[in-house]
Amino acid sequence: MVPEIDQQSFAEAHAAGALVVDVRDSGEYRAGHVPGARSAPLPRLPLILSELSKDRRVHVICQSGGRSAQATSLLRDLGYDAHSVSGGTAAWIEAGRPAITGAEPGTRTVPTTSEETR
Repeated sequence: MVPEIDQQSFAEAHAAGALVVDVRDSGEYRAGHVPGARSAPLPRLPLILSELSKDRRVHVICQSGGRSAQATSLLRDLGYDAHSVSGGTAAWIEAGRPAITGAEPGTRTVPTTSEETR
């Protein structure tokens, strides 16, 4: 079982400058992601390992938790302090927290409630 971090604890860690890696595909990432999250689609995650510090917790997020659990398991096997974000980006947005669109970790804000995204 991979360690998970709940949405509230993740929000607190995010506010404190947490390292966030989004393992969804690039289209999902561009459509809306946690501000500051780095895009590393699951199949390409091994390509960025040298850029991640083993001295800092890595918060791994996807849409709902499946891919982030896989990535967290891989990272932990390699010695990283990784935790999967429970509920993923969907729960983050559903809770009304900010999301960013575009290919960069911070470009423009998107709607943050399910009614606004319909």
